[in-house]
Amino acid sequence: MLEGEKVPYPVEVVWEGEKRFRGGVAGVTSILIDGSRTEGPSPVDSILVSVASCSGIDLVDILEKRRTPVLELSIRVEFSRAPTPPKRLTRIDTHYRVVTGSERHHVVRALELSYEKYCSVTASLAPDTEINWSVDVFSPSGERVVG
Repeated sequence: MLEGEKVPYPVEVVWEGEKRFRGGVAGVTSILIDGSRTEGPSPVDSILVSVASCSGIDLVDILEKRRTPVLELSIRVEFSRAPTPPKRLTRIDTHYRVVTGSERHHVVRALELSYEKYCSVTASLAPDTEINWSVDVFSPSGERVVG
C-alpha cells in the first residue's frame, strides 16, 4: 500500500436535503453537488469537472512557465459508464480548445505531462479507466495552429 502524507485540512460535507450536499474546505467557498442534477453537478459530473480542472490547471501553469500563457481555454468531457451498479466511469475523453501564443507541440507536451505525471485526479481513478484527450490550438489571432 502506498503511504501518504496526511493533508492538514479536512474537507467538510453537509447534507442540504434530497440529494444535495455542499462541501469544501472549512472557511473557503464550497461547492454544491446534486444527485438530481437540478441545482448542481452530480457526484460523477463533479469527478469529470475535477479531471478537466486538474489537467487545465497543469496546462495553464506549464505554458505560463514557458512564457506563452493560455489566453482562453475550454474543455469538453465525454464519458462512458459501466451498465450495472456501481456504474463506475470506464472511459473519459477530454477535448481541449486552447488559445495561446505557444506552439502546438508545447501544448501537447504540457497535456502529456499533466496526464502522465502531475494530475492527481486522473492518477486517483481506477487503473483500468480509459483516459483519452485531444487538443485544438489557436493563435491569439484565431488561426488554428497545426504541426
